[in-house]
Amino acid sequence: MAVETVGIAGITGKFASCILRHLLKTSSANIHGYCRDPSKISPKILSSPRVQIIKGDSGDEAVLRSFAKGCDVVICCYLGDNHLMIEGQKKLINACEKEGVPRYIASDYTLDYTKLEYGELPIKDPMKLVHDHLQTKTKVAGVHVLIGAFMDTLFSPFFGFFDYDSKSFRYWGTGEEQWESTTYDNAAEFVVAVALDESATGFQRFIGDCKSTMQIAEIFEEVYGGTLKLNQLGSLDDLYKHMHQRKDENPQDYFRYLPLFFQFYCLNGQTHLNIHEEAAKYQNIPHTTFRQFFEQNPIETLAAANANAGS
Repeated sequence: MAVETVGIAGITGKFASCILRHLLKTSSANIHGYCRDPSKISPKILSSPRVQIIKGDSGDEAVLRSFAKGCDVVICCYLGDNHLMIEGQKKLINACEKEGVPRYIASDYTLDYTKLEYGELPIKDPMKLVHDHLQTKTKVAGVHVLIGAFMDTLFSPFFGFFDYDSKSFRYWGTGEEQWESTTYDNAAEFVVAVALDESATGFQRFIGDCKSTMQIAEIFEEVYGGTLKLNQLGSLDDLYKHMHQRKDENPQDYFRYLPLFFQFYCLNGQTHLNIHEEAAKYQNIPHTTFRQFFEQNPIETLAAANANAGS
């Protein structure tokens, strides 16, 4: 039986917007959307006969059940604090179970956190907890999409890797460590394929491209021209010490150290998916490379690619 109705929780987010666009373009499925503020959705989407929007909060169990009712799969696109990512998802999963939704795609979309111990990369602990919660369910199967690091985010000011003003990469390690990375839009294509495949459960892996800092720098210069400055900040051991020092100085200042933690576990190989394009599922989905990403984003807007995703 084909997937007829797809639920998207957190439908106003940028990744959800990418998913919605691909769903409407490549399938005939109806969409149930869940959000707190439907006014953020474009009038064109709101007027589509295929889209039904349910307004509600992540803690409203009755409204969550109304949203989940009739869905063949629910895609969670929550992004927020630990309470939303853990308790909010648990309530959504429970609603799916009560309404007979057979599959739940968790809000993962990241590196392979199964290879991490609790506390190693604190921002990924909620994903491990949600995975454990889904393991207790017998009526709703968990689906976990892993895509490495979002390419759009890698070049954002938040990450601290690319500086537009100085046209430089600020990197840790030798520069030969590999980045496994996928754009928002390419990841959304994969999520849609997984959502529409009723046999897809468990972990689903997809990588747009895998390149080292030095390889990315070479491609950058070929696409944009000019010379890119390369500023080595230290070894991976130096990064490990630096990120923990920042965390110990002020554990509440998450944005000061979490990007460093994320860089460390992207680069040290521990969380790599280690898949190859020829072995990946859904061969009809093209893999957006770093070169294609640069070609699609003028250098003046490259740092804003993350903020503009889904628009």
